[in-house]
Amino acid sequence: MTAGSSTSALTIALPPGYRFEYALAFHGRDAQSLAERVEGTRIRKGVLLDGVAVVLDVGIDVDAGVAECLIDTGDTGDSARARSHARARESIGAMLGLRIDPAAFALAVRDDALFAPLVAHRPGLRVIQAATVFEALTWAVIGQQINLPFAIALRRSFIGQAGRAHRSGLWCYPEALDVARLDIEQLTSRKFSRAKAETLLRLARLVADGALDLDFDPTGDPAAGDPAAGDPTAISAHLLAVKGIGPWTVNYALLRGYGYPDCSLHGDVAVRNAIGRLLGNATKPSIGEAEAFLQAYRPHRTMAAAYLWASLDTSAA
Repeated sequence: MTAGSSTSALTIALPPGYRFEYALAFHGRDAQSLAERVEGTRIRKGVLLDGVAVVLDVGIDVDAGVAECLIDTGDTGDSARARSHARARESIGAMLGLRIDPAAFALAVRDDALFAPLVAHRPGLRVIQAATVFEALTWAVIGQQINLPFAIALRRSFIGQAGRAHRSGLWCYPEALDVARLDIEQLTSRKFSRAKAETLLRLARLVADGALDLDFDPTGDPAAGDPAAGDPTAISAHLLAVKGIGPWTVNYALLRGYGYPDCSLHGDVAVRNAIGRLLGNATKPSIGEAEAFLQAYRPHRTMAAAYLWASLDTSAA
């Protein structure tokens, strides 16, 4: 990136055997999306990073084993642009599912009668993440207790209300400060339940005011003196203290936002349905039974959840 330039290029080496279709499917869920576009093996994503409207243009070159990325920060100052470029690199890694290596889970279950066939059917399955932790959290709140098509429509409306247009034509997924400026009627008038709208605004205002710090690095080393590294206990407790956020939302945020490798999604209905099917049962297990089942797959419960979700999708590669 040269001084004054609003666009920079970045090449990311992809792991051997990288399966790009999982990232394309995740980011292409909404064909009408304001903030994402998937064309061939290219993903374009709009997101606000430190107040800067950024478009991440990620082209996956399978033959070369790389992702060729363009980061477009639009018309903004050099210092803000430099900060957003650094954040953008992290976001691209999350969007491509590079934070969790699926090989560790595959090795752990190679002799497992239940999961080994699932891994063989979908080799290299990756946990694709949102571009930011705040995006993952708000998406988890939006999707609570409603079907996926309705959740996707609400998300689209949410981006249109709180996001920001980029010069490329894409909209950028909002940050906490942008959501905090909304009032509750703006959300409830767009089919958000009052409880869901209140939770979104409460969460955004706590983050925007600095009362809730979302900083956590699951790959960090607590021994190095970083209080936000390694163990998710503290960040989980802080999130659970927010009214309207429960264990499922926290675990989903750890999975889709932070890339934590040992999230237990025992409260997820789809995960429970998949466990029941995997065990050959006519009914899904209780939440407690699902939690006990997943305990056997520590410290890889995130990948276990990913394979359980995928097992319900008969069209998945």
